[in-house]
Amino acid sequence: MAGPDLTTKELELLEKQNSRIVPEFKANKLELEAQRNWDLFYKRNETNFFKDRHWTTREFEELLGDVDGKDGEKPKVLLEVGCGVGNLVFPLLEENLSLYIYCCDFSPRGVQFVKDHKLYNEDRVRAFQCDITTETLLSELGPGSVDLITCIFVMSAIHPTKHQAVFQNLSRVLRPGGVLLFRDYGLYDMAMIRFKPGSKIGENFYTRQDGTRSYFFQASEVEQLGLAAGLVPFQNQVVERRTVNVKEGVDVARNFVQSKFRKSV
Repeated sequence: MAGPDLTTKELELLEKQNSRIVPEFKANKLELEAQRNWDLFYKRNETNFFKDRHWTTREFEELLGDVDGKDGEKPKVLLEVGCGVGNLVFPLLEENLSLYIYCCDFSPRGVQFVKDHKLYNEDRVRAFQCDITTETLLSELGPGSVDLITCIFVMSAIHPTKHQAVFQNLSRVLRPGGVLLFRDYGLYDMAMIRFKPGSKIGENFYTRQDGTRSYFFQASEVEQLGLAAGLVPFQNQVVERRTVNVKEGVDVARNFVQSKFRKSV
């Protein structure tokens, strides 16, 4: 259902997307080749595409201190899923937070870029390749093994039929009382409206020209994904931003869903 702030032009663009849907055989091919497409993405862009995420400790203050309010000497264990080339990991390491970081990505090439970084040191961080839609994560880390998980602009790249399985896997490696921090693209984000006919795979799910995909979330469905996995939300909201570039005449709405969950004790 369209949001109240959509213009007539935006509604027309969304409707036009339905004029040519991605055929089922192509959609299946995109799913089968998902890892290959992300590997090719990192081959083309190396470490130059995404900006370092220096905003994460501002939005997710849980990364700065104890998640239970009981300060201790032992560093917290953080798992970052979908680490890419380390745009979140290395800014955190530079802040010298009391964290030991596990990070994983679907793309072996992305993981190798992390390992090749000058700050990579397995005394503080360990990177590994992992498909988080499978039970590989559990066999790699073990149940109840991490205090914090960041899942930032990751779930949108995964087929929506697998979202619940991912939440279940994240919940299983999170210790009771541990916290999952989530941020991803929201419904009617500018990127969603800009997709052309021939890009739409299904409801709120699209493919880019390079074969990578993007899903756009509603806050209510993210909440339900967490609850079904035994994770209780204590923040769940749509974050509205604007991307403004005066020189290029750009002023567009960005919508993100930001959620925080605590695993039931």
